[in-house]
Amino acid sequence: MRGYLRFLAVTCALVAGAACLGYLPTARLAGGRAVAVPAMIAGCLVGIVAGALGALPLARAGGSPDAKIQAGLLAMGLRFGAVLALGLAAYASGLFARVPLLAWIGISYVAQLVVESRYAARMMMSNSGKSERN
Repeated sequence: MRGYLRFLAVTCALVAGAACLGYLPTARLAGGRAVAVPAMIAGCLVGIVAGALGALPLARAGGSPDAKIQAGLLAMGLRFGAVLALGLAAYASGLFARVPLLAWIGISYVAQLVVESRYAARMMMSNSGKSERN
């Protein structure tokens, strides 16, 4: 489980770094900080939660090749489903500025793809699915 926790830490750090870099452009896009920051945070949280859910099957996969393949497919489906459900809920709530919310859902999703792909590759290539090499 240590590898999964490391994955979560790297994911959070990556998204936080992207948010720091995109703070001013987002504030300009939304017309002010009061509107932009909640939407940016919500979009980032949608991406982080989806990434965390998507990586769970990989962390819990068995040692057989079939179990690893099934875990990889389940991870992709969970991540996409979580982004879709959480993103639609946040969008439909009307609590957030829509353009920055959708932009940050996309940014956090894409930013995490490298980290999650690397984590998935390591879990798939490990001798035991419960191995925590990172």
